[in-house]
Amino acid sequence: MSIPLLEYKPLSQNHRVDSFEIAGDEQPRLFTTDNLLSSTELDFLISAAYRQVYNEQQMLDKHRQVILESQLRSRQITVRGFIRGLVLSDSFRRLTFDCNNNYRFAEICIQRILGRNVYSDREKIAWSIVIATKGIEAFVDELLNSEEYLNNFGDSIVPYQRRRILPQRTKGDVTFAHMTRYGADYRDRLPKQVYKGNRGAARLDYLRWEWQKNPPAIIGQIGAGITYAGAGFIGLLLLAVLLGW
Repeated sequence: MSIPLLEYKPLSQNHRVDSFEIAGDEQPRLFTTDNLLSSTELDFLISAAYRQVYNEQQMLDKHRQVILESQLRSRQITVRGFIRGLVLSDSFRRLTFDCNNNYRFAEICIQRILGRNVYSDREKIAWSIVIATKGIEAFVDELLNSEEYLNNFGDSIVPYQRRRILPQRTKGDVTFAHMTRYGADYRDRLPKQVYKGNRGAARLDYLRWEWQKNPPAIIGQIGAGITYAGAGFIGLLLLAVLLGW
């Protein structure tokens, strides 16, 4: 018998209060398939879905889910099905689930799927229990099938951060896209290596992608040799021109 969802009280966050705001550029743009979309408009919708789930930092070509995109374009799946596929993709699992505990992962999914912050630590605990007992797939399905999701986004609207602007403030809440995808506990577990010559200098090569790391020393020596050889050849060529050879 599965454990029922732990009860928690929904607090009066900004998105739960009736809005009297005047529509403007600060309001979130809705991306929906309710109307017949052109190919370009559908591209914008797909990009918005990636941006909502993966965030800007993870929007690389290698993380694209081409099969899901094709299914959405041919109307084999809905926008809600597309969001489900992105959250359950291997890329999202590796970049978000594997580097977080269940509490932080539940918080991220609530932000990106339901478009709001968690109400309290009790809500994070409640959903982390679902992750631990039922698995990620069941957890994501419960969020997507929840009354809150269906009432706000349904099958055709890409989720977005709801009511980010706060009254009587010059700035709204920080967007979810600007929040780190892993918590302090994972950051503190990263290896702390130091250079042999300087004990106080941290070595950051292990935090970089392969193409960002310094090349091997032999590559630099080969490059220097090619440079010197090219400079010598140009010098001989100029000398030959000047002497009329």
